[in-house]
Amino acid sequence: MREHRGMESIDTELAARIRQDIIMGVFEEGERLSEARLCDIYEVSRTPIRLALRLLERERIIRRGEGRGYIIYSPTVDDILQAVQVRGHLESLAARLMAQSETRAQSLPHMARAIENINAVLDAGNLGDAARREAQAANKIFHSTILTACGNDYVSFTCEQISHLPMLAAGSMVFDRSTSETQDHMERALFRLRLGNAQHQVIFEAIEKGDAVRAEGMMREHSHTMVDYIRTFERKDDSLTVADLIAYSGAEPVTFSG
Repeated sequence: MREHRGMESIDTELAARIRQDIIMGVFEEGERLSEARLCDIYEVSRTPIRLALRLLERERIIRRGEGRGYIIYSPTVDDILQAVQVRGHLESLAARLMAQSETRAQSLPHMARAIENINAVLDAGNLGDAARREAQAANKIFHSTILTACGNDYVSFTCEQISHLPMLAAGSMVFDRSTSETQDHMERALFRLRLGNAQHQVIFEAIEKGDAVRAEGMMREHSHTMVDYIRTFERKDDSLTVADLIAYSGAEPVTFSG
C-alpha cells in the first residue's frame, strides 16, 4: 500500500509538471507527444508517464491522437474565463447550501480566522511576495471551507475537475504584476484586497445567520470581481496570454524530481 501511494504521488507530480509545460508553451498546440519522448524528457519510466497522460487526458489538456500518442490541447484565455464563471456559480451554490446547513457553525471559525489573517496583511499595508502568499493562503482556507462544508460533495468534486487551470484553484486571487512598481499600484492592489475581504465578511455573516439568499448573491458578486479584473487586463492588452494569467495569479512553478 505504501508503494502504491508513492507511485500515485509520482504520477500526480509528473502530470503537474507536464501540464505546466503545456500551459507555458513548452509544447506547441497540436504537437504530438509520445510516451517514449516524454520518458526521455522527464527521465522516468513508461508506467508513470502512461498514468500521468491518462490524468491529463481526463482534464482535456491532451487528446488521444490517431494511432499512438497524444495531441496537445492548450487552454486559451477564453477557456480560463469560462471556467472561472463556472466555478463562480458553483461557489455561489456552495455558499447557499452552507447557509442552509444545520452544522455550519462547526466551520465558521476557520472562515473567521481567514478573514482576520487577510485583515492583518491589509493592516501591514504592503503586498510583497510574502504578504501575497499569506493572503492567498487565507483566501484558500475561506473558499475551501465553504466548498467542504456545503454538504454536497459534487460541488467540490466538480470544482476540483477544473482546478488545474490557472486561476481556478480554490481561493485563487489576482494580483497585478505592477503592484510593487509604484505606491499608486500598491494602493490599488490593497483596495482590491480590502474590497474582497469586505465581501468575505458579508458572506460569513450571511452564512452565520442562515441567510442563504444573501450568501449566494454576495458570493456570486465576489466571484465576478475576479472575472471583471481579468477582463480589464484583457481590454488593456490584446496580447494577454495564459502565461500572463499564471503570473497575475501568483502561481508557484511546479518542480518534479524523478
